[in-house]
Amino acid sequence: MILSIDTSTTVCSVALHEGDKLLGCYELYTERTSAAMLTTLIDNVVRHTGHELSALDAIAVAKGPGSYTGLRIGVSTAKGLCFALDKPLLAINTLQALTEQVRLLPHPQPLPLKQGEGGFYCPMIDARRMEVYCAMYDADGREVQPTSAQIIDEQSFAEWLERGSVLFFGDGAAKCRPVLGNHPNAQFLDQVVQPSARTVGALASVAFAEGRFENVATFEPYYLKEFMTTVPKRLVV
Repeated sequence: MILSIDTSTTVCSVALHEGDKLLGCYELYTERTSAAMLTTLIDNVVRHTGHELSALDAIAVAKGPGSYTGLRIGVSTAKGLCFALDKPLLAINTLQALTEQVRLLPHPQPLPLKQGEGGFYCPMIDARRMEVYCAMYDADGREVQPTSAQIIDEQSFAEWLERGSVLFFGDGAAKCRPVLGNHPNAQFLDQVVQPSARTVGALASVAFAEGRFENVATFEPYYLKEFMTTVPKRLVV
């Protein structure tokens, strides 16, 4: 039984899985709710499915990339539960979980082909301005390009678009559409798909079976980029 947490974006969600079976999931789509409501959602999903925290076998968390604040909240909460309950920690890439969610949507599978080659999934998380956090996955959900921060321009993803259809999705895809939308192999979901603990938990069940646990003491979120702050200059008189 795995409790999963995803606070890597503005969405705050928790889910409880028993094996690959989803027992319950709570999601909030109101910004700035993660810190205030995360522990309440955890308590609700466990109690309302008729279980207790002591029955958990592991805690899973979306490790990023994503919001610095959101990732800190989610990972800190997950680690706190692991220490308090003496349970192992599982960490899932947010973009991988987002891709798995899209793969389960009722659109034609596999993606349209070009010259016998399969299509690709490109999950995107908004990183402000014209930058996105993204990766590339094949039609079976296997990573074919690692997670990276990309500044979008007319040449972005040219190699992948020449190889086959690419489906762009996530809250970062909107800024990509005006730039790449005219390419015949560029596809975009009409709906915005947000990360969810539901698919974090599904992937965590596989990671649990394979023994891919994290070191609770040393684990840190996958920020991808260094956190930048602007310190105002002092006025000298």
